[in-house]
Amino acid sequence: MKKILKYIIITLIGVLFIGTFVFLFKNSRPQEVQYREHPAAVSTIRRTTVVTGKIEPRNEVNVKPQINGIIAELRKEAGQSVKEGEVIAKLRVIPDMNSLSSAQSRLRLAEINLKQAETNYNREKALFDKELVSAEEYDQVLQAYRQAQEERAAAQESLEVIRDGVSSGNAAGSSTLVRSTITGLILDIPVKVGNSVIQANTMNDGTTVATVADMGDLIFNGKIDETEVGSLVEGMPMRINIGALPGFESEAALEYIAPKAVEENGANQFEIRAAVHSDGTQEIRSGYSANATIVLQSAEDVLAIPESTIEFAGDSTFVYVKNEAGSYDRTAVVTGISDGINIEIKEGLKEGDTVRGTRILAMGDKK
Repeated sequence: MKKILKYIIITLIGVLFIGTFVFLFKNSRPQEVQYREHPAAVSTIRRTTVVTGKIEPRNEVNVKPQINGIIAELRKEAGQSVKEGEVIAKLRVIPDMNSLSSAQSRLRLAEINLKQAETNYNREKALFDKELVSAEEYDQVLQAYRQAQEERAAAQESLEVIRDGVSSGNAAGSSTLVRSTITGLILDIPVKVGNSVIQANTMNDGTTVATVADMGDLIFNGKIDETEVGSLVEGMPMRINIGALPGFESEAALEYIAPKAVEENGANQFEIRAAVHSDGTQEIRSGYSANATIVLQSAEDVLAIPESTIEFAGDSTFVYVKNEAGSYDRTAVVTGISDGINIEIKEGLKEGDTVRGTRILAMGDKK
């Protein structure tokens, strides 16, 4: 029994030794290198770029007051439509004390002059009725009386405008009423009732009471790098997508390319604009982030292969073409435009040729 067990152990050791030898022998043999293969085929290649930007109204204005004052009433809210000339807010005037004092003084003086002119007129009229003075003298006194009346009315109106912001004779054109300058949608009203506002002057831009825009005329506003702006021309087609509106796509044409760059993060960027067209089924809001895809170059029905199959050597380009024996011949080619995946072949290949691609890695190979 012990003898049989001894033979079994020896046999197992021998089998293990032979198996290990065979395994190591097979793994030590060089494996055949295999490559992916790609046929040269006719295709359409478009070199595109994607420009990020946002949607903005073409015509957006800040409505500002004509006088200094305090917001007494807001008649509109953000999101409401407004017509040109429609009242958005009403102000309560804060008069300038120096101007107010001057206007009051002017009114008092005008009343004194009017009272004296009226006395002169009444005296002159009595004499004229008795034919004791000439018509010429009477006309001069009458004219002075009328001028004094006009001066008193003008002084009264000036005082009302300074004190109240509106005169009694021109209430419809009151400067205390802040009116929209365009027809559109109110995007924002950054003030509240009780806020002080100031008119625009040489020292400041004035307080914005409302921002109004025509939302029926929207544009895409983006920036493109200087390395690509040279390929752009006005009128080029664009495809605009809005991230906040899945499925939205608008065909557009490039309508503006900035003549001057602006520096952003160390790179020169050029502003571009294009009109955004909508069928009205989706509401587009001002400030939406958007992407515009622009076709920089296009080649229709050209011979193309994957760009990864190209070997670059200086100014020359080569591919490895499969021959009848199954090996590969290094062949010079002339390339055209590339979309980053496929590249145009102008010379050196014909349709149906098979070119060598990247190596197929076997188990245990290192990349």
